[in-house]
Amino acid sequence: MSMTSFDAEWAGLKQGTAADTEMRLASAAPDAGGGGGGGGEDLKSDMAVWKKGSEDVGELVTAIKKALTEFEGGQKGASVTGVESATAQGELYTSWKTYLDSLVGKCSTLQGPMISAGKGQVSNDETLRGDFARMTDAYKDTPATGGNNGGR
Repeated sequence: MSMTSFDAEWAGLKQGTAADTEMRLASAAPDAGGGGGGGGEDLKSDMAVWKKGSEDVGELVTAIKKALTEFEGGQKGASVTGVESATAQGELYTSWKTYLDSLVGKCSTLQGPMISAGKGQVSNDETLRGDFARMTDAYKDTPATGGNNGGR
């Protein structure tokens, strides 16, 4: 049984995921060619979705902090001086702790911009909707040639 290195396994997972991923607008149904477009509904910005995403990121922060606390508690009993594996484990612990602390920072920082992005997109949608409504009111089409068909 051969062991695959973490880097090789991770690269394979990323490659497989990238091959299965395509960019598609959330509200656009795929057309016959497999691409986006042709959806029956207009693209809409939904503040509730942005808020939920921000809350989910906050829950991730909480879960990572809890894991870090348990991780730190487990590390306290692992310090054996003069044992090579303990030294390697200590280096691994430091590396993971640095990574997880950074991830908490990134997630915490992301929450505010997610809410701002949602507010901006919803506001932009409302502004555009108003602009088009005013244009429609100001530039009504002329009646069809031949006038009123008398209800026929």
